[in-house]
Amino acid sequence: MTERGVTKHTVEDGDAGRRLDRWFRQRFPELAHGRLQKLLRSGQVRVDGGRAKGSLRLAAGQTIRVPPLGGGRPHAAKSAPPVAAADAAELRARVLYRDDELIAIDKPPGLAVQGGSRTARHLDAMLEALRFEADERPRLVHRLDKDTSGVLLLARHGAAARRLTALFRRQETRKLYWAVVVGQPKPVAGRIDMALAKQPGRRGEQVVPDVEGRRATTLYSTLEHAGRRAAWLALQPLTGRTHQLRVHLAELGTPILGDGKYGGQQAFIEGLSRRLHLHARELALPEADGLPSLRAELPPHMAETFEFFGFDPSDESDPFATED
Repeated sequence: MTERGVTKHTVEDGDAGRRLDRWFRQRFPELAHGRLQKLLRSGQVRVDGGRAKGSLRLAAGQTIRVPPLGGGRPHAAKSAPPVAAADAAELRARVLYRDDELIAIDKPPGLAVQGGSRTARHLDAMLEALRFEADERPRLVHRLDKDTSGVLLLARHGAAARRLTALFRRQETRKLYWAVVVGQPKPVAGRIDMALAKQPGRRGEQVVPDVEGRRATTLYSTLEHAGRRAAWLALQPLTGRTHQLRVHLAELGTPILGDGKYGGQQAFIEGLSRRLHLHARELALPEADGLPSLRAELPPHMAETFEFFGFDPSDESDPFATED
């Protein structure tokens, strides 16, 4: 028996990999974020019959239950606005790898991956520039923070989006980050197991250590250091929590250089760039995919800091090669 006023929508290929809350924002723009969260918490919105969070990445073919919302019929998906010629040229120049399934780009620092209430310029709005004559616009399957640079994968069609999203969800990808931190961590290498939770604050949402939060684990290793002033670290997140690396290193007493959000004034060194020194250096898919590890060179502000301290970025050693 059909519930009165309830509608059910099938996720199309073009929406595979999209977050549930962003699917609602696109089709029901009059629905306030707070009300959507209430509908999700109360189980009135369901995906394939089960409760879901707004952060859920959708897969083609799933069914979304939408309760009565008022305001009429859902809006059709809007066509993407044209991409500025300069933005399109820069994105294409940043392609690291491309085949029929995926595209890997070197995301610059300062470019948000997705939009928000105060973010008009973002990668998601520019993806038409990376279509390269394909039938579908590429889509996001994971993300990097706005101020983090480095390797970012895009799926070129719905089937690829489903496969890649599942790899990230099951943590079957291998990520290697480079960071410059203020101070030298003790011990110089180790494992950080520290559960994290999101919490609202005066300067926006922050992530904090919380024993009742979500499990978060990071491996770290010091590659070089400049006395006690700064160190170059390799980082391997074994989980994918928001701001995980930034919070873990701040709690270790060695905040990432430029990370005032979590390190305060301790995160800056006079005379050096105040931009975040966190770089997604390498990303590898399971060996069965037959793809090489994808690497991105340091952004200019980090390259200058490496030169200042005498760090040698040509060192390709992997301190986590024997880790599970």
